[in-house]
Amino acid sequence: MSVYQLVWFRQDLRIVDHSALWHARQTGPCIALVTLSPVQWRQHDDAVIKIDLYLRQLKVLKEQLKQLNIPIIIQTIPLWKEVPEFLLECCQSLSVQQIHAHIEAGINEQQRDQDCQQLLDTSGIALTLYQDRTLFPFGSITNQNGQPYQVFGAFKKACYSRLEIALPKCYTEITAQNPITLPALDQFQQTVPDIRQLCDIPVPESIQQLWPACENHAHTLLEQFLENHIQHYHIERDFPAHSGTSQLSAYLNIGVLSIRQCIQALFRHQSGYFVPEQEGQSIWLDELLWREFYQHILYLFPNVSKYLPFKANARNIPWQDDKTALTAWQQGQTGIPIVDAGMRQLLVTGWMHNRVRMITAMFLCKNLLIDWRQGEQWFMQHLIDGDLAANNGGWQWCASTGTDSVPYFRIFNPVSQSRKFDPEGQYIRTWIPELAHLDAKTIHAPYESKTVQQLDYPKPIVDLKYSRARAIDHFKQYL
Repeated sequence: MSVYQLVWFRQDLRIVDHSALWHARQTGPCIALVTLSPVQWRQHDDAVIKIDLYLRQLKVLKEQLKQLNIPIIIQTIPLWKEVPEFLLECCQSLSVQQIHAHIEAGINEQQRDQDCQQLLDTSGIALTLYQDRTLFPFGSITNQNGQPYQVFGAFKKACYSRLEIALPKCYTEITAQNPITLPALDQFQQTVPDIRQLCDIPVPESIQQLWPACENHAHTLLEQFLENHIQHYHIERDFPAHSGTSQLSAYLNIGVLSIRQCIQALFRHQSGYFVPEQEGQSIWLDELLWREFYQHILYLFPNVSKYLPFKANARNIPWQDDKTALTAWQQGQTGIPIVDAGMRQLLVTGWMHNRVRMITAMFLCKNLLIDWRQGEQWFMQHLIDGDLAANNGGWQWCASTGTDSVPYFRIFNPVSQSRKFDPEGQYIRTWIPELAHLDAKTIHAPYESKTVQQLDYPKPIVDLKYSRARAIDHFKQYL
């Protein structure tokens, strides 16, 4: 009887540069597995648009695996606590000796894998986990005392030192295996469900077209960004009306691309050596390392997974319970054009420009004094690239409760930010058509103009000058 390797795909829906798949193929014939947990996803506030992209990419993965003669099991298991029993049953039915998967950073994910390992051990089945989502293994970037860095600058410096030694290399492509004839596979589900079967909510085709699924599309985006935008990235990345960012976050998040592929592509003209030659190249690298930093923080500091502030003293901050203001913010009706433009972009496309994410987040936490966790949850429920590590890290940065966070007295003025980064008002006009007729001077704060006529647009729900002073006084008492 043949003994099989089971490759458990999670947030890593690709066949190229896939650590677990590569190692499994070196060991023996493989069977692929994907578990879909819709109830768990809802508990984690995963956006329907993100789940839809995942399912569409899963269809692509299934066809790619078919070309490699690797059958796939696609099993819906509502909650992760039910996964261990299924894995054991699956392995025993299919003569699986070893499961290969990638380490995931969240505390619930870690607990799921520990529970799986504990049950599988009773039957002598190995669960082997590989580092794949980050450039460096969790816990390997530490200070002289062996402690993890809690400040990005020091973390980045340590990463630079490691990269100077060698850039992480991609795994070689795997070849097709001999076809598997295994009648026991027929008892398991092998079709990809529709989004409406899991979430009972359709995603319009117009939205799906904004985010095509397949590795080729993600690689095309990467190539176009490096060829056409990287040289100006350090300038254009902050202007939301420009296409100056990579647009790769959604694909990195579900593993259509690997972080190693991005690093290797970034330095390919330096023959794979760590030699930054232009500012845009260095700044994009830093953005990738911010992603790395937050993944390490999520793994090493479990409180981040528990909706707790990273800074212990920040737990004492009282927040405003203002449902009217929260709803206005969520729906893009605050009367602050740059904030509303960002929130409407999120509602329509499932994505928001990073500069605007910071502006909208700080407005909620500081000007409105609404708990950052409500904003974090709203973003996760709507972002196609919603990632707990990055989303939590960004929100806590804006709320002055997290690692390396902005000092509480540094508060973005959204109107000043708008005038600086959307000087002609192009971004605002795109998402707030009721202001499209206003000139570039007036559009950023229309009700400040003495000549403005009646508008079909709300007046500001808060005075920016007053609310800034209030926030500083408020935070001073607790931080």
